[in-house]
Formats: sequence, C-alpha cells, structure tokens
Amino acid sequence: MPKTRVPAIEGWFTTDEASPTLLGARCAGCGTYSFPPGGSFCPNPACEGTELEPVPLSRRGRGWSYTDARYAPPAPYVAPEPYHPFALAAVELEAERMVVLGQLVPGVTVDDVQVGDVVELVLDTLYEDEEHQYVVWKWRPVGAGPAAGTAGEGGSDR
Repeated sequence: MPKTRVPAIEGWFTTDEASPTLLGARCAGCGTYSFPPGGSFCPNPACEGTELEPVPLSRRGRGWSYTDARYAPPAPYVAPEPYHPFALAAVELEAERMVVLGQLVPGVTVDDVQVGDVVELVLDTLYEDEEHQYVVWKWRPVGAGPAAGTAGEGGSDR
C-alpha cells in the first residue's frame, strides 16, 4: 500500500505536487513580506503593523548564497542513517525580494550551483515512517529537470 505524503511542517507550504508554493504573510500596513507565516506583528522595524495577510510566495528565485551541511542539523530535522551531507541555498524570491533558506534537491551539490542561478520550488521527501512520507520544499536549479531530485515535481512559475 502506498504511503500518504504529508507536510513535515504544517502550514508553511502547499502540497500541490505540480505547483507547490511557500505560504508567507504580508503586512497590511507597509507591504513587508515574511516567512514562515504565523507572526503577530510586522517584521519591519520601521512599521508597527499587526495585521498580517496570508499570501502565496514566488516559486522561483535566484541563489543568494549556498553551502553544504556536513553534519546533521538538530531536531526537528530527522537525519537518515547513515547521514549524507546535502547542499543548502539561500534564495531571493522573485517578487518579494526576500531570502528563504532551503535544501537543494538530492544530486545537486555546491559544485553545481552559483550565486545568481535561477531555482524553483519543488517537494521532496524529508523522511518516512511506516505509513507516511513527510515532505518539505527544496530548491531545484531551473533546467535541471526531473533527474536532479524529485521525479518531475515542481514545474511552472507561481
């Protein structure tokens, strides 16, 4: 019986396999975006707004920085045994001009990316148990195709 795919973190992204989207917030007063959602005040220190509207965020952006994780991150990350290093990217979202951190898809290393590369949001399995696959967002270089990571997930812009 196939495992049910569920978000590893509820409410931070949609689980639409063809077009997953990060879910953020925008201050009604000044328009500042934030991620993850759920704050109670505007993150802009020049604003005192407390009305944050939920919004979908851009699915594409440009690599702002990148590194590799040579050691297992702390909980709530669930490290597979044996642990394998993976690449991380800080991505500046197209429309919002804010930076969001995420893993790069499996098979893409720091040797495969450069600052300024266009990447898109896809879903990938973080870990599994007997009944579920727990999915998270990851970044895939545009043009890398399904072979670099998630078997065809991702796809079009927002």
